[in-house]
Amino acid sequence: MQDFKELKVWQKAHKLTLAVYRITVGFPHEERYGLTGQLRRACSSIGANLAEGCGRDGNAELARFCSIAMGSASELQYHLLLARDLNPMEPTDYAALTEAAAEIKRMLTGLRQKLKADAC
Repeated sequence: MQDFKELKVWQKAHKLTLAVYRITVGFPHEERYGLTGQLRRACSSIGANLAEGCGRDGNAELARFCSIAMGSASELQYHLLLARDLNPMEPTDYAALTEAAAEIKRMLTGLRQKLKADAC
């Protein structure tokens, strides 16, 4: 079992989640249970899946949860695009958040490959 807080990808995912929460505070109230909630859930799911994978038994399980976290990161990217196109999100915020999400996806890919290589 590994401490998820030591994973650099988890640290970046957590930082991104905090940024998404800060930015979505300014979204329209009618989006509270719509786009705001979707963005927050998708983003927080990345770190939550990494934490759960670290609490499971072995690298194979962690690799599986990295894949699930990757799906959440992709979902986040779509919701960020939607927020940009619907205009509650500033283009500069969109650019920064999507770049952070892309970096997390690259890190998840690397971690998953390392975990699978270590299993061989």
